[in-house]
Amino acid sequence: MTALADKARRIEAVLDALHPSPAIPLDHVDPYTLLVAVALSAQTTDKKVNQVTPALFARAPTPAAMRALSVEEIHGFIREVNFAPAKAKALRRAAEMLCDEHGGVVPADFDALVALPGVGNKTASVVMGQAFGAETFPVDTHILRLAHRWGLSKGRTPDQVSADLQRVFARPSWNKVHLQIIYFGRSHCPALRHDLAACPICSWAASKARIAAEARAAAPKKRRRATPA
Repeated sequence: MTALADKARRIEAVLDALHPSPAIPLDHVDPYTLLVAVALSAQTTDKKVNQVTPALFARAPTPAAMRALSVEEIHGFIREVNFAPAKAKALRRAAEMLCDEHGGVVPADFDALVALPGVGNKTASVVMGQAFGAETFPVDTHILRLAHRWGLSKGRTPDQVSADLQRVFARPSWNKVHLQIIYFGRSHCPALRHDLAACPICSWAASKARIAAEARAAAPKKRRRATPA
């Protein structure tokens, strides 16, 4: 086992202890409502998405029902999420495609999913993994940040980081570990004002240079003394 794989095993042991059975943080009841919720979560918190989707799903729980709404009506339900106008248009167009090309159901096919308006690689990966049981490793901002902090990846894009994580974590664990890292990022490893040296994982997984660099970045800037005239 390589040093990187050994580190991944140790990380997974901590995640299993802290978040043994992570639930999908977006409220949904089937593949379609999951697809919509994940698409809405781009640049928006899961909490906010969960606040707006109950009313939306009560009115449009299926692609056919979503198609029956106008873009303006959809926007009225989701106006509090970021980029609501663009997302409303995408949801309406995606509903049309699902009805016209897939019989009104969400296809269990990655390429078909990413062909839908408003659905990128991350959304398609989440739906494939969590709704259809495919082994995927979607990468969001939490996972991107922690993969860098823990020295598991130097990738600059989510796809590059995902490929690196797939190499070090066992394939059957991908769906669970993906959720565990998200929960860990929220509960123990925030982006700002985080003491890496006290973190259950960063304290030993991050390099000394990384710990020192983040400590310097978090330290308050000293005011420069004004020189006497």
